[in-house]
Amino acid sequence: MLPGIIVAIIVFSILVLFHEFGHFIMAKAVGIGVTEFSLGMGPRIFSFGKGETKYSLKALPFGGSCAMVGEDDPDEEAPNSFGAKPAWARFLVVFAGPAFNIILAFIASLFLLGFGGINASTVHSVTPGSSAEKAGIVAWQDDVTAINGQKITMGRELMLYLLANPLDGSPVTVTLEREGVSREVTIDPHVKGYRVGITYIAGEDAAQLSSVTADSPAEKAGLKTGDVVLSLNGTPIASGSAMQQFFTEHPLDGAPIEFTVRRNGEDLTFTMTPDPYETNELGFEAYYVYDKWDGNIFHLFRDGFRETRYWLSYTFFSLKMLVTGKVGVRDLSGPVGIVSTMGQAVEAGVESGGLGDAALNVLTMMVLLSVNLGVMNLLPIPALDGGRILFILFEMIFRKPVPRKAESIVHFIGFILLMALMAVILFSDVLKFFGK
Repeated sequence: MLPGIIVAIIVFSILVLFHEFGHFIMAKAVGIGVTEFSLGMGPRIFSFGKGETKYSLKALPFGGSCAMVGEDDPDEEAPNSFGAKPAWARFLVVFAGPAFNIILAFIASLFLLGFGGINASTVHSVTPGSSAEKAGIVAWQDDVTAINGQKITMGRELMLYLLANPLDGSPVTVTLEREGVSREVTIDPHVKGYRVGITYIAGEDAAQLSSVTADSPAEKAGLKTGDVVLSLNGTPIASGSAMQQFFTEHPLDGAPIEFTVRRNGEDLTFTMTPDPYETNELGFEAYYVYDKWDGNIFHLFRDGFRETRYWLSYTFFSLKMLVTGKVGVRDLSGPVGIVSTMGQAVEAGVESGGLGDAALNVLTMMVLLSVNLGVMNLLPIPALDGGRILFILFEMIFRKPVPRKAESIVHFIGFILLMALMAVILFSDVLKFFGK
């Protein structure tokens, strides 16, 4: 828990600092006076002045502020006050905070991709006997470039598309590229058969289980994510490709299967009986392949934009799920939930690959949180940047500002409601933390 708290404080501080710096730098650019630029809340523990601005570090490591002249005083008439500037200048100042969070997400993405690799859309697993296999899709030879006409540039975009557009049995058109040649195939996703409930990467590396489906025959038998398969029904399995070949030659038919796996240096044997099932699935996976950066800076920036765009799409999809009621307040996370998740990310990274992998996990969290902070602040809700922008746009369109005192009252009410929502989320986080 302690590593999660420390890392979360550092990440939150960077996110807030960048957000407030966006407001700060734009305010300075358009001539609005900044009385204080601070990181943290509560009493000051360190500060110094330069020009008209006091720079402060405060005791509570949450939040921060860029206090501008007249920002919260509708009666302020100084020429460098927030309200004295034209609407376009105030728009830029307010918009700059969320925009800088998106910029931070892009910068963090460059480090993430440069050190951790780029998420390719390479097919890494094809279900034996599936429509995908019959259509000629081959693991490690085909890259997915589009699905039903929607462009795919990374594996997680394919995953997000399937979340937003669940398969309903209708034919799916997939565009693939192999050795520079593009082609389209049509897949029938409706399948009947048997399942054990595992996924793995078909390659020359060891046949390690990348996931075990909850309540599946595999889970009930005792298999776990991370197990390395050594043999199936006595047949040695040296790699993911060998495992795929085994299932191609021995299609699941309901007969028991004996798995021998290695877990934490110990060889274990499990026997399971596949379950009959009927579902809709693509018949291939292309989500978990990461290619090392090729050293081309233009490619890195291109993929950095793609990574940031993916997280923006993911955030908007999550908002849509919230608005349509498909997820509720209990599914949201506040500071406690984020700290807990951050701790899990650090621990998982250390266990899988040491401090390097832990740092990459934290970078991923930073990209996600920075994009979320930017998007959420742009929502047209009073007290948020988006609420302020809404009033400014009203002024720009109708050439008449909303009375400042009325706007202040609306923002104050919005702030109270946001605090109430945060309290509910905090309470939910605490319940989840204690497993309730």
